[in-house]
Amino acid sequence: MDAPVHVIEPCGFPFSHRALKRSAMDYADLVALHHHLDWNAFTDWQKSNKRRVILLTTKAEATYTDFKFMKDDILLVGSESTGAPEEVHEHADARITIPMNPGARSINVAVSMAMVLGEAIRQTDCWPGQQNQG
Repeated sequence: MDAPVHVIEPCGFPFSHRALKRSAMDYADLVALHHHLDWNAFTDWQKSNKRRVILLTTKAEATYTDFKFMKDDILLVGSESTGAPEEVHEHADARITIPMNPGARSINVAVSMAMVLGEAIRQTDCWPGQQNQG
């Protein structure tokens, strides 16, 4: 989708450029990848670049379709099994959710990110192939 990817350690999967290349197949070279050694390194980068952090979480009341995205927003997901730590919730500029059937626990983070990223791209008119900043 021509969107940069930021990986913040510790992440919930074995991270290396080799592992990324293997899992992303032919697409790894098309991704602008940013690797942050820890949460503080990420927030330092985020603040210096004046970007909003939008957390996708089941613990939000605002739905992603009602949220007003900006071009440089950072969409953030937590761990597949435990979600984001409280520190991340407190840091987020906004928390949004995907409406689900009552009783459903959550949607896979990759699917959730694809849904929300698609809506953010639609709202901001930042379609793949246009110049994006990381």
